[in-house]
Amino acid sequence: MGLYLNPENEAFRQAVTDDIYIDKTKMIAIMNQKLNKSRVKYVCVSRPRRFGKSMAADMLAAYYSKGCDSTELFADRKIEKEESFRKHLNQHNVIRIDIQRFLFDEAHLDIFIDKIQEAVIKDLREEYGDYFTVDQYGLPGVLGQIYGRTKQGFIFIIDEWDCVFRFAKEQQEIQKAYLDFLRGLFKGAEYVELAYMTGILPIKKYGEHSAINIFKEFSMLNPGPFAEYFGFTEGEVEGLCKRYNVDYGKTREWYDGYLIGDFHIYNPQAVTELIDSGVFRSYWTGTETYEALKIYMDMDFDGLKETVIRMLSNVSCEIDPSTCQNDMTTFKGKDDVLTLLLHLGYLSFDEKSSKVFIPNREIAMEFMRSVKTGGWDGLIQALERSNELLKKTWELDGEAVAAEMAAIHRETASMLKYSNENSLTCTILIAYYSAKAYYMNPLLELPSGKGYADVVYLPKRDIDKPALVVELKWNQSAESAVAQIKERKYADWPKEYTGKILLIGIAYDDRKGHTCIIEEYTRP
Repeated sequence: MGLYLNPENEAFRQAVTDDIYIDKTKMIAIMNQKLNKSRVKYVCVSRPRRFGKSMAADMLAAYYSKGCDSTELFADRKIEKEESFRKHLNQHNVIRIDIQRFLFDEAHLDIFIDKIQEAVIKDLREEYGDYFTVDQYGLPGVLGQIYGRTKQGFIFIIDEWDCVFRFAKEQQEIQKAYLDFLRGLFKGAEYVELAYMTGILPIKKYGEHSAINIFKEFSMLNPGPFAEYFGFTEGEVEGLCKRYNVDYGKTREWYDGYLIGDFHIYNPQAVTELIDSGVFRSYWTGTETYEALKIYMDMDFDGLKETVIRMLSNVSCEIDPSTCQNDMTTFKGKDDVLTLLLHLGYLSFDEKSSKVFIPNREIAMEFMRSVKTGGWDGLIQALERSNELLKKTWELDGEAVAAEMAAIHRETASMLKYSNENSLTCTILIAYYSAKAYYMNPLLELPSGKGYADVVYLPKRDIDKPALVVELKWNQSAESAVAQIKERKYADWPKEYTGKILLIGIAYDDRKGHTCIIEEYTRP
């Protein structure tokens, strides 16, 4: 009917008629349960770019809007089987706003809120005529007058809600004015039947509190019932791979890894680009958040670089996301930066362990690009040494391994300051970076025997390579490291593992430098 009020369904029509369409309509049933329930009717879903947020917004608008008849578009879709489907199909007044339409140039920062109100009020005037007068209360006042006359409420669907915080990163007054506008539009408003916002960032916090605390947030940290509806699930991707004759195993290696709730989720854009082109590569470069990765990786908040190195080596790292202010400039420490990278899609989060990790090969390539162009002196050279070091390990050449370790230490000295076994562990992860081709993710402090092995590499299935048990010593000897492995029985594997095991003792002494002893383990 209008551009913003009761829009038509053309955007969703284009989506469902595309060659690659995944039915996510069952999400509508979740939203129907929230209609006109004051405690739950305010919903904010945040996901990285290219995770299907706009398509979901188009779907909801096509379903609820009085301005169209979407019966045929939802025919034979999953939502059609739900009891609430017919009751709400095209029965509501919808106001659909894409904030980015009003804010795509710096010159718009001072006027975009007024322009949003003007545009929506214009549509409302065409529908409701002289039911209202525009006063100092703007759009909220107009909607209140219409509700008073008609008792008809509105469903609000707001896409790219957070683009203000990405576009005007440093301009807090503009950010606060925008949040005040949203608060005035929604808080305590009888005319709101449902409010659904979506964007990349969760709602901005000031101090410990959300600036719009009426919204229930469903983010990468806390996806709730929406986990499977943004991005493609494993089953959906496997089905697409079969349909288009694409190698699913390779697809999983490149693009799987976003652990969202109980689901492994794929970036839909990457999967569709792969199917269209048939080429396995990173489709992430060029997004608006790519520059952010390079900038934030160079901020060495209390060991951020060391944490990134660990994650590049397939190690998960624990974080506390509670202090993140949900903007792109306010950082108190490493965890705030890592939480932002999680929301931007560069990391995944395991709710059960509160750990973040690099999700897949595509994103690992983006980290490596940032390393190459950033201030990470020596890391690329150190990683390039990894193949030779791994080969010398298999050959039981401890002297050569020690020499490679010394070289890696020199090349990364500007980033990693040796001070304890933890920093030595990080150097080990760099040294064995190439092990990811043959081994599963490294296990740090794996419980085994009578204690914890420092680093353990277990070979992948059907890979004929020895397991590696690495013990590190600071200002002690490599001999004592190997002796500890034996004494505490770190190599006592479950009976089902019958492959070869190498015991590796690596030590660093301020006077002697690096030493290494490698022995093949003989089972008792």
